Amino acid sequence: MSNEKDVQGADGLERLAGSVEGVIFSNEENGYAILDFGTEQGELVTVVGTLPYVAEGDELTVFGKWVHNPKYGRQFRAEQFEKRLPSDSAAILRYLASGAVKGIGPKKAKRLVETFGEDSFEVLEHHPDWLTQIQGISRKMAEEISAEFCRQAGVRNAMLFFRDYFGAALTVRIYKAWGSAAVERAKQNPYALCEIEGIGFEKADAMAERLGYDRGGLERAKSGVLYVLAYNAGQSGHTCLPRERLIEATAQLLGIDPSCVEEAIAALLREEKLRVVRTKTAAGDRVLVYTRAAYVRERTIAERLLLLDRTCVRMEHADINGFIAREERSGGIAYAYLQKMAIAGALENGVMILTGGPGTGKTTVVRALIRIFDSMGMRVALAAPTGRAAKRLSEATSAEARTVHRLLEMSYADEGHAEFARNERNQLDEDVIIVDESSMMDEPLMCALVKAIKPGARLLLIGDADQLPSVGAGNVLRDIIASGRFATVALTEIFRQAQNSLIVTNAHAINRGEAPRLDVKDNDFFFLARAADRDIAATVADLCRNRLPRTYGAEIVGNIQVIAPSRKGEAGTENLNRLLQDTLNPRAHDKREHRVRDLILREGDRVMQIRNNYDLIWERGEESGCGVFNGDIGIIEEIDPANQRLSVAFDDRHVVYDFTGLDELELAYAVTVHKSQGSEYPVVILPLCQAPPMLLTRNLFYTAVTRAQRMVILVGREEIAVQMVQNNRQSMRYTGLAGRLFAGKEQ
Repeated sequence: MSNEKDVQGADGLERLAGSVEGVIFSNEENGYAILDFGTEQGELVTVVGTLPYVAEGDELTVFGKWVHNPKYGRQFRAEQFEKRLPSDSAAILRYLASGAVKGIGPKKAKRLVETFGEDSFEVLEHHPDWLTQIQGISRKMAEEISAEFCRQAGVRNAMLFFRDYFGAALTVRIYKAWGSAAVERAKQNPYALCEIEGIGFEKADAMAERLGYDRGGLERAKSGVLYVLAYNAGQSGHTCLPRERLIEATAQLLGIDPSCVEEAIAALLREEKLRVVRTKTAAGDRVLVYTRAAYVRERTIAERLLLLDRTCVRMEHADINGFIAREERSGGIAYAYLQKMAIAGALENGVMILTGGPGTGKTTVVRALIRIFDSMGMRVALAAPTGRAAKRLSEATSAEARTVHRLLEMSYADEGHAEFARNERNQLDEDVIIVDESSMMDEPLMCALVKAIKPGARLLLIGDADQLPSVGAGNVLRDIIASGRFATVALTEIFRQAQNSLIVTNAHAINRGEAPRLDVKDNDFFFLARAADRDIAATVADLCRNRLPRTYGAEIVGNIQVIAPSRKGEAGTENLNRLLQDTLNPRAHDKREHRVRDLILREGDRVMQIRNNYDLIWERGEESGCGVFNGDIGIIEEIDPANQRLSVAFDDRHVVYDFTGLDELELAYAVTVHKSQGSEYPVVILPLCQAPPMLLTRNLFYTAVTRAQRMVILVGREEIAVQMVQNNRQSMRYTGLAGRLFAGKEQ
């Protein structure tokens, strides 16, 4: 097949044909390999790329580009490949003797080829019983060898079929999910590929069009409906959509008549892939459409929260007052009225919500509750959605705090999906679960948590409902509060020690809709006026590189976090990251680099994980675990071109990334406010520059300011600060949790 190709191959890629002389490195998980490759012209070259299931003796045609590796020189980076089985006896012997087919070693390979010659592959695939003629091969072994050979044939077919639609890495994922039936399944319904991570509707739709599928067909419309729901969950946080909006959006996306979408929704409802909930609003009845998974999650959260609140053993008011009085005596402290209300609420109820801004004493309440529950012999678990938030909670309470994922003992299924060992069948042992930064909890994580809490246990959710909602789908904390079904205490008093901090007083002013004070020069909140975005960016870089280190010492550099409202523009995170990388970690001969997309990653760079990845393994000394999550920030320790790996230190956890997984990392010298949620930094620099109105909002401003522990520096235009305070636009999300909780029953 390869001889028919020109030197310039598919999509303008260069072409090499030849055979694998040796496999230097191979990663079975993602198919990445480094090969010694003998070309048809007799040249020995190094080929790197996603080349799954290749072995010494394989005859390949690879399509890609020549690149120069700083350490290993000239290499051919393959983006696509075709695999052919050798055809003459000598080549077949070499191929089988290399161990390419499990169960056949050099001796068996020699006997097999001596017996069947050039028909050896035909026998392996279609006549496994003939293999029993070979000394040392039993009937069972013959069947296993044949099955392995057929599996490899399926891989070859998949690679040939899908190479025109997807890259090799995605093809590996498809084959792992569907096995040898992958090609046939994709031909029958290419939209079924949407269920495989990394493909999505657009890619499946493009493939279907090339295969000649009807663009007005039912399968396309059904896939489009599910895509619109998934897209809105991922991008806008909606757990459901009003039926009329779903129909309109899907029809517009697919370019089809709304009646076709209605037919698709009806079919999906029959297949139980969708569920609907009818609600009453001031404007009349509304039908909300959910995916089945989202519907089950929301119903489960409501049922479990109501169960926890109902089954908790109530304490007598006299006992509660006694506990509070004892804490005041032993600690030499007088709790404020609302703090006493919060302590009492947590002791009296199965589910309780504690909210409040900075400096209002939430941590004081948590410390008191930990001591009280401990004195009662009750086991307490402290948790937070992110590693940084958990670490901060642990430092504030002097007690162990874990991420929610770790509390639930997350692990992985064979398919690579996250599983929680703690669930409704194996519930947590603790009697009290306290979750900080709960405004960050999306519906999937909250669902996993409440399923794992045993009836009779208490759940205390702590958060700041005025911050931005969770990155993932749902509006959990606000919905729980809005339902009115659970005890909720909002701390509002700023305590004396916090009143001296402009960070605290300005944060509360912003939250009330008042302009922050920008004229104080000797506190912890500073404003540097700059008009042009270019000057704002230059000042931010100068603060990080020169002004702050000169005043506070070089060690402050690692404690600075630039947080910007927008990704775009000269003062957006994308440009600031390039500028700050050049300023703080410039190119050097002893720092290795690797290009990903339009990004240069360099040893010493600060980077952020931008999506949850439950597959990544981390190590901490002799301890190991799995999972790196959206928003985790670390430092690149080493880039290893030879093994195509990159290692990152996330605080005390060390994680190794394969080069094929680096699209999950981005520079983090500057991050968006959304990405900063759940984290605190000693010093926060916030550029005040023009951005879309949806990003210049009061709660975004408030969230950014409350990320700072010791210092906030605003750089930019004062009118932008005023605009953000006045813009009280809230992020509206379609969810049904509040209504379901209010009703107190299944809908």
